[in-house]
Amino acid sequence: MSDASHAWDHARARAVLRSMFDAAVASADPFLVLAAHLPPKPKGRCVVVGAGKASAAMAAALEAAWPDVPLEGVVVTRDGHAAPTRHVRILEASHPVPDGRSEVAARAAMQAVSGLGPDDLVIALVSGGGSSLMVLPAPGLTLEDKRAVGRQLLHSGATITEMNTVRRALSAIKGGGLAQAASPAQVLTLVISDVPGDDPSVIASGPTVLPASTGADALQIVARYRLDLPPAVHQVLERHVAAQRACTPVVDPRNRVVLIATPLMALQAAAEVARQQGLTPLILGDALEGESQVAGVLLGGMARSTRLHGLPVRPPAVLLSGGETTVSIRAGETAGKGGRNTEFLLSCAQFLGGESGIWGLAGDSDGIDGTEDAAGAIFAPDTLARAAQAGCLAEPFLRNHDSYSFFKAVGDLVVTGPTLTNVNDIRLLLIA
Repeated sequence: MSDASHAWDHARARAVLRSMFDAAVASADPFLVLAAHLPPKPKGRCVVVGAGKASAAMAAALEAAWPDVPLEGVVVTRDGHAAPTRHVRILEASHPVPDGRSEVAARAAMQAVSGLGPDDLVIALVSGGGSSLMVLPAPGLTLEDKRAVGRQLLHSGATITEMNTVRRALSAIKGGGLAQAASPAQVLTLVISDVPGDDPSVIASGPTVLPASTGADALQIVARYRLDLPPAVHQVLERHVAAQRACTPVVDPRNRVVLIATPLMALQAAAEVARQQGLTPLILGDALEGESQVAGVLLGGMARSTRLHGLPVRPPAVLLSGGETTVSIRAGETAGKGGRNTEFLLSCAQFLGGESGIWGLAGDSDGIDGTEDAAGAIFAPDTLARAAQAGCLAEPFLRNHDSYSFFKAVGDLVVTGPTLTNVNDIRLLLIA
């Protein structure tokens, strides 16, 4: 073992992991990245609309960048994620399951972009979480229909891309509906991506972007996961398929979509911190999906190989990955407290079994892992031993999807509060 490896103790490893995570989040700060992507100021009105966990902060950043432009409009964000603005109205709604405020917000956005002319500019501020925050059911559906679909999707094991495919097909505002309502105004969509692949039609279900997926794709997803949906939902999906066969909608060619922050950019920012600390960073990918527990074992195995064999990278090193894993609650299973990041991390820690020289941190860049008050957690070689002393064994907590409670018991949660941005999950494994 090298002298550099000996220099890594618990305190230093934890501090470096946290600084890497903080750098990843800061790379998506709207106040740092939004202004550079603004167009020439419009001749006519400038209407701001948007939805997502970062939308309020994006609106505040836009106001700061254009203090001399008479902005107007409305954006919706998750409860607790608001930011102060002077001109753009900020609404809050429920996430991950929509509530009545989600529908109010969608109608307000559609109203804001109505009656515009060709010299007017709509700036759409879109980020992750917007799918549930801005909901306008397709004709023939109620909000409760949409909520029923959303609840089943969240527990089905479907990926975020599959969930948004179904959401778009059941919406009057997603899948380009907002842009069509804004015509003939030009629409600039500024996006902070939280989805694997950074497809703008998937982020917040693409309110200004025509999707590549179809109503037929949505029906296949419903069948694949055996969702028990209200009859009205099936009727709308079938009607959507027929409408797409009859006519292809068109979006104004002047409209543009710009990605201003992405998961890969966040991982690159974390990697730069690693280099400054004498670590060799290896980015495994920004779009990893699959079951959280399986991902924990897989990446734990890579960390062990790195430590024992110097493969796929020589230590001291850090393995970085992004994307969105899945926690599937199956029939008969108990659902405790926790999200995909803490479940991933507990699975990884259990697999490694307290192996020396390996530390990990996993967290959601928005500051909320699932529905709890932590962004994620951190583990060290002594985490399992400390937990056992407190009467907490990893296996039952993992079996009951109660990873939040496990890490809370040993004081290893990572709590940031709402970060007002969202580039999905950041997973870091440090190997001395």
